[in-house]
Amino acid sequence: MQSFKSAALIRHRLGISRIISGYRSLSSNPNNALTDDADNIVLVEGKAWSRTAILNRPTALNALNTAMGARLTKLYQSWEDNPDIGFVALKGNGRAFCAGGDIACLYHLINEGNIEACKDFFRTAYSFMYLVGTYLKPHVAILDGITMGGGAGISIPGTFKVATNKTVFATPEILIGFHPDAGASFHLSHLPGYLGEYLALTGDKLNGVELISCGLATHYSLSPRLPLLEEQLGKLETDDPSVIETSLGQYSDVVYPDSSSVLRRIETIDKCFSHDTVEEIIDSLESEAAKTHDDWCTSTLKKLKSASPLSLKVSLRSIREGRFQTFDQCLVREYQMSLQGISKQITNDFCEGVRARIVDKDLAPKWNPPSLEHVTKDMVDQYFSPLSACEPGLELPTKQREAFTSL
Repeated sequence: MQSFKSAALIRHRLGISRIISGYRSLSSNPNNALTDDADNIVLVEGKAWSRTAILNRPTALNALNTAMGARLTKLYQSWEDNPDIGFVALKGNGRAFCAGGDIACLYHLINEGNIEACKDFFRTAYSFMYLVGTYLKPHVAILDGITMGGGAGISIPGTFKVATNKTVFATPEILIGFHPDAGASFHLSHLPGYLGEYLALTGDKLNGVELISCGLATHYSLSPRLPLLEEQLGKLETDDPSVIETSLGQYSDVVYPDSSSVLRRIETIDKCFSHDTVEEIIDSLESEAAKTHDDWCTSTLKKLKSASPLSLKVSLRSIREGRFQTFDQCLVREYQMSLQGISKQITNDFCEGVRARIVDKDLAPKWNPPSLEHVTKDMVDQYFSPLSACEPGLELPTKQREAFTSL
């Protein structure tokens, strides 16, 4: 899709359930994000004309933390400035590419009152995502395994995204009382029709074939073929995106979603999720379920009704705003939304969601407000407002680095 081309490609051409199970493993030790070996959480493979960064927290499904974001930023900046490096690749060690942010660590930091450390995490992670999206060299992300939330944020903005038969993609923040962040309001809002609203409000997952079909991935390869693909990339002596694309294509497969894929229901999704409010979306799904007796409608309704009511309304507005904003504008807005979400000034839903699904695992969050009718306009509006007049927002180098524009 045109909107997902990175600045690198353009400039060169010019010259829950199973979703939440991933989050449950993020932090067996609440403090591990603070004690990780800073040099080993991201490993490096060097080739003649390329470098590969390897996310190396396999027991935490390569969940992002501040130290990981800082090391990635340092590496990418040095590689961008190195004339002997033509392109960069990113992959994960183990069965995940990246399961998102280390929300268990955030949960404990919030409860300890260490909000500054949380701000540092979001600032570091979002800034790195902007760096990927505006990188001056071709970028190849290999999404072999779990790719959720922040995992999408550090890969989707780049030039090339290789999905596999093991890829499990999702933006499941709605299930923990949060909002799809890490640039999600940009890339979800630019999906075909209203698929982005569906994914944001249900937290549903896509497989590798579906990522190709909707445009979130650029190539598809069976996981056993990745060593050959990576070996071929390592032999390349180029900074030309078209040469890299041709090389990736040699190990790519042409695939189509099967009959059970949610993409086969795009007409129903567009019909139901195009409405202006969450209430209208639910009403439309209920009407469709009554007419068709479709189990998919019933399942989708169940997902919506189990999510945080406030998060539903906040997330819908976020996706709708993202459709008319640039990539950097989405990140800046999501940053202030994230700070509002962890501040407990509006609600405690984030900590309650993490508690229910990851810490205590009782799967019975007590949302506040408890229902859509109790969510006021002021509550939603506050998510889109700065924390205070003296609270600095996210500063991105937009004058030095080209940003994505909205369609």
